Amino acid sequence: MKILLDECLDQRFRRELPGHDVRTVQEMGWAGKKNGELLNLAKQSFEVFITVDRNLYFQQNLPKLAISVLILAAKTNKLADLQPLAPRVREHLSTLKKNEVIVLEQT
Repeated sequence: MKILLDECLDQRFRRELPGHDVRTVQEMGWAGKKNGELLNLAKQSFEVFITVDRNLYFQQNLPKLAISVLILAAKTNKLADLQPLAPRVREHLSTLKKNEVIVLEQT
């Protein structure tokens, strides 16, 4: 699966997603793009966008975009806080439907 990690995520999180083609916003040269423009670019090349930006759901009409979104609701965007969510991310990636938006919260 082709996955794009938002620039607000620690890029080392990609190691938690073996078997997937994971790129970062920075690698794509899209750093600093506003969310709407970023998602329009992402949907052309990626199947899933992973972010910690909880406001994204309210700022964009996500279900109408041709990309699925996983929003990680961790304490911070530091790798140590994101890693506990990794098993759930992997689980959802295997069953994710097109255009689906899922918020994963720490338990």
